[in-house]
Amino acid sequence: MNLTNNNIPVIIVGGGPVGLFLAICLLKKGINCKVIEKRHDPVPDSRSLGIHPVSLALFDSLGIIKPFLEKGVKMRKGIALTERKKIGEISFESCPKPHNYILACPQFYTEQFLREELSKLDTAALITKAEFKGFEDNEHSVTTKCRVQESEKQFSSKFLIGCDGKNSLVRQQASIHFSGKRYPDTYIMGDFKDTTDFGPDAAVFLLKGGMIECFPLPNGMRRWVVKTTEYISKPTPTDLTKLVKARINYDLSEVKSTMFSSFGVQHFTAETFVKNRILLAGDAAHVVSPIGGQGMNLGWLGAWDLADALSRIFHNENASQFEPAPSILKSYSLNHKKTVRKAARRAELNMWLGRKSSLPFFRNLLVRGMLNTVFRKKTAELFTMQGLKAGDFNLEKRSHK
Repeated sequence: MNLTNNNIPVIIVGGGPVGLFLAICLLKKGINCKVIEKRHDPVPDSRSLGIHPVSLALFDSLGIIKPFLEKGVKMRKGIALTERKKIGEISFESCPKPHNYILACPQFYTEQFLREELSKLDTAALITKAEFKGFEDNEHSVTTKCRVQESEKQFSSKFLIGCDGKNSLVRQQASIHFSGKRYPDTYIMGDFKDTTDFGPDAAVFLLKGGMIECFPLPNGMRRWVVKTTEYISKPTPTDLTKLVKARINYDLSEVKSTMFSSFGVQHFTAETFVKNRILLAGDAAHVVSPIGGQGMNLGWLGAWDLADALSRIFHNENASQFEPAPSILKSYSLNHKKTVRKAARRAELNMWLGRKSSLPFFRNLLVRGMLNTVFRKKTAELFTMQGLKAGDFNLEKRSHK
């Protein structure tokens, strides 16, 4: 067993979007860290794609936003429709500038850009082909065990952070309870060449048989998401194209397509995001419905808060007025849990609006009311995650620098 480094303040398990972002935040604050990631390359498909204004503000603050803006598609408007007509539309232009839009950027680009930004700060921060094996939480440090390619290694740090997804081994080995529920809702999604006339706009069809969403992607592609009556274990292009054809009479059968998957919906939250020197962030800490695209963004908000908490702890070590680390971390856990609950309620609203309905007229009447001139600005804020804060970083009032 090889002890590779005995002086690392923070070890992060999981090099997805949240783990990489957290490492960038820590290094920007002068806190050395290592990210352990079992994959060698970024994810190969588009997966999560919506980057909300609250996250763009954080990216801007860190000075890492440029490649995202160069590659992503700015969605400034959403259109609600039935199978026959337009219900209304919502513009995000009323949201706080400069990022008054949702940016569509596939996850493989997001991970690539975050890896590149992390490498600029520390070329050795990301350790790939590294499989997490376990940890020992000691009185003054944590010993993390992993397998890096063919070698067994240990890392000693003051804190270990699990950013290793909803099935987090860090959370499981820390014996932190993960409670919640599974919803009956199921969906199928796929990326197709864009043959619509929606351009950079998002479109949501509210239908009797269940909603259909489609969003623009870079490189002339468009993401389609369709509500299904049951989970489809091995989705094919035919499964999706048949549903789209049946519900809105739009033919995608001869259109080039990539990346198909099915998913169910869950809402789970860890009983605490902090246990001694073991911390949780991202899906390891909380899972909300992906409808509305809040999950990854919620993880970034939490990572920002956690980086701020750790910065206060490390800087307090030499401060005259010492604030104990457990108190700081408890505040992080409690405050971010409030944000998670708020985001989960919004996600549930998104699901409810898209469910199969025997009386769609009344639901569509509600949507029409949400999109009228009186409520339009508030609705735009609701669907762009406005009102969710990252610590003292007020995302609604911060001006662009």
